[in-house]
This record gives sequence, C-alpha cells and structure tokens, in this order.
Amino acid sequence: MSEATEFIIGSQVACSDGPCGELRRVVVDPVARAITHLVVAGRLVPIDLVASAAKEIELKCTKPEFDALEDADETQFLPGEGQQLGYPEEHVYTLPYFGGIRSMNRGIAPDHGHVDPHEATYDRVPVGEVEVRRGDHVDATDGAIGRVQGLIIDPSDHHVTHILLDEGHIWGEKQVAIPIGAVSRVGEIIRLSLTMDEVKDLPPVDLDARA
Repeated sequence: MSEATEFIIGSQVACSDGPCGELRRVVVDPVARAITHLVVAGRLVPIDLVASAAKEIELKCTKPEFDALEDADETQFLPGEGQQLGYPEEHVYTLPYFGGIRSMNRGIAPDHGHVDPHEATYDRVPVGEVEVRRGDHVDATDGAIGRVQGLIIDPSDHHVTHILLDEGHIWGEKQVAIPIGAVSRVGEIIRLSLTMDEVKDLPPVDLDARA
C-alpha cells in the first residue's frame, strides 16, 4: 500500500485463503486521527493486518487466524425478575423476549406489549478510541451536509487524511473528500471547522480513478 488507501465502509474483505466478510465500521484514535482497527464479521482487525485495499480489502492472515481475533461485540445478560422464580434478582439472568414471548423462561406469564431489555450487546472499542460507521452524520459549522461513506488513510502511518461523504450529501453530483485538518471532532457526529459553502468549494474526487 504505497499510495493513499480508501476504506469504503461496506467493502468486501478477504483473508489470504478466501473471503471473510464485509467492512462494517472502523475504529479511530481521535487524538492521533489514525485508524487502529477494522470491524469485519464481528472481529476487531488490527490495521497492520491490512495488505491491500485496492478493489477489495485483503488481509495478511488466514481464515483460522481471522477467527481467532478479538470479538468486536460483547453481549451481557442483565439481572432478571428473580423474585418471580423464588430467587434473589441478582442471581437470575434471563434471555430477552419480544411481543410477550420470553425465550427459555416458560415459567413466567407473558407480558403483552412489554419488551424486557435483559440482554444488551455493546461494541467493543479500545479505551480512548471511537468508532466511525457508514451513515454517521457530518456537520459543517452552519448545518448538516451529509453522512460518512468511508475514510482515506496514509498507509505509511495509518493516519486519516480525508473523510468521504456518501452519495446522498447536499452536493450529490460530485464526490466530496473532507481533509482531516478540517475535522474538529470525531464521534457519533463528525463535526467540521468549515462552513457549508467552504465544503461546497472543495475540489471533487474521483474514487474510481483512485482505485
């Protein structure tokens, strides 16, 4: 990867011995503004495992090695209604139920219209880092301008150089790449230090020509 590398969220990802999934989101160090991990098929993939991202993302690992990577999601079972079973609440954990039907908890009468949030799934993100997903909102100083399509990085140090807007941005007739220097905050909403007019004046980019 000698040139700037694009990570389009939703791209196919392959191990050295075959496909392994789709790029679902990326993890960014917001201080260094560098990608640290990709999230593919429920796995946290260190950026150093990326061999190429020309047409599809290729990893420097086999599928068994990929399967051994750290989980990107964590599911926790929350304390349930133990009193109804004759046990202290903190000793009972229940699976969720929907529409009044509770899984594997047949001894409790259904509660129609109530959803019991006893199972919670969390994204696992290294401490101090943030996730960037396709569809995250991008705001200029004077209003919303679009959503994230992907990122462009410098492969020499994995630093993000640009954020790509999706095709549904307010200037949908051109591809727009926002320089990372114009990004004031990375989080659930990407905030820019540019106005909408300043973003509009950025030169267009041709993603197909760069691939």
